[in-house]
Amino acid sequence: MANNPLEQFFRQPKIYISLPSQGVYNEPGTIQGEASNLPVYSMTAMDEIIAKTPDAIFSGESMVRMIQSCIPNIKNAWGISMLDTDLIFTAIRIATYGNMLSVNHTCPGCGAGNVYELDLSRVVDHFTNCKYNNKIVLDKITIHTRPITYRKSTDVAIKQYQMSRQLSQLEAMEESEEKQKLVNELFADLAQTQNNFFMANVESIDTGNQIVTERQYIEEFMKKCDKTIYDAIKSQVELNQATWAMPTYKVKCTDCNQDNEITINLDQSNFFAQA
Repeated sequence: MANNPLEQFFRQPKIYISLPSQGVYNEPGTIQGEASNLPVYSMTAMDEIIAKTPDAIFSGESMVRMIQSCIPNIKNAWGISMLDTDLIFTAIRIATYGNMLSVNHTCPGCGAGNVYELDLSRVVDHFTNCKYNNKIVLDKITIHTRPITYRKSTDVAIKQYQMSRQLSQLEAMEESEEKQKLVNELFADLAQTQNNFFMANVESIDTGNQIVTERQYIEEFMKKCDKTIYDAIKSQVELNQATWAMPTYKVKCTDCNQDNEITINLDQSNFFAQA
């Protein structure tokens, strides 16, 4: 088959990235080739349209399509580790629009509006140097954790949003036994959702005699374990989340000279739009 005469105008890789997780925590078959040298292409016009489609944003489908379009070596974006997502989104933003991101910020001290130009290469450097702590050592057992996938994270976010909507609807109801019953059921569901999230982060449990990886045993363990064990898992997961959060930028208000900090919001409506 003859080559397309327009091939010379096709997109070319703009940058290359190394995933912090090196693909260790991705689902099998997620990445083709080495996770240490992934080519990143700019967004297409179709990528931009999909990235701003409300239904696709809510379901996570828009981001999955964009990732697979801009980083073709990622064959199943649902299976990527949450450790890598913020770096991936930042790399796509850089490949499409360049390193600088214009951010509006209102000074909490004087209320003045400021516009800052932030260098996204700082985000890349931040995640390149992050380390994931995957071990919890207790008295008699060692618990190994792993970050959840993008699919699991999206499922949790959708579930939490749905429960938040339900709670808002219940708050508008008149006080009654039926309302209290529904509220109790909703909070029980919320607690179970939280438990499922922390449980999903547990990869294996080493008892000293054997390493348990079967999900049904881990689930039963999480339901019946001592509170101190559950709290240790929760604390470690939250510590990793804090470590892998987007870095802050120190800025100064041009009106009152107050020092402030800005955290970039990875929101499809502005992050993936020309500044």
